[in-house]
Amino acid sequence: MTRKATIERKTAETEIRLTLDIDGSGRFTIETGLGFVDHMLSHIAKHGVFDLDIKATGDLHVDPHHTVEDCALALGEAFAQALGNKAGIVRSGSAYMPLDEALAFAAVDLSGRPYAVLDLRLLGREVGGLAPSLFNHFFESFAAAARANIHLRTMAGVDDHHKAEACFKAFARALDAATRIDPRRGGDIPSTKGTI
Repeated sequence: MTRKATIERKTAETEIRLTLDIDGSGRFTIETGLGFVDHMLSHIAKHGVFDLDIKATGDLHVDPHHTVEDCALALGEAFAQALGNKAGIVRSGSAYMPLDEALAFAAVDLSGRPYAVLDLRLLGREVGGLAPSLFNHFFESFAAAARANIHLRTMAGVDDHHKAEACFKAFARALDAATRIDPRRGGDIPSTKGTI
């Protein structure tokens, strides 16, 4: 079974081409025009062990908002497309991730019900040149497009860079756990409803 997707998203604000291989090796090529976003997306690939290529151009002369949002929407759509009917997957996963003084927790359920509960505790005016609210918006947008339930929390930390990075790494590990094939299911849909 091939669990891959290619997403091409073009609006008046952004143009994105994204390829995803869920059963990858953590290889990535990411160019969004936003260095810190590239850094965070690389953690999703590396720590989720997904192959991910993203090329995004956006109206950065206006604001980074549209590029961050549309990258998240494209990535969520790619996971939804690659997983198809989600037959045989584990479906949910969680992970803790420390980074120096910071500690993050993430839980993901690929339930078909989009919802994001976020407490990233980013307290500064900027993180990597971005407003802290954009990180919340990234995960909300991903949840909507992937139709996933996400809980993400910073448990400890002082440095906002460390907290954001720990959150992305924990999210990647939880997503990896949720997307794995459970051989015990024999291709069954992981829901008592028979559909997700």
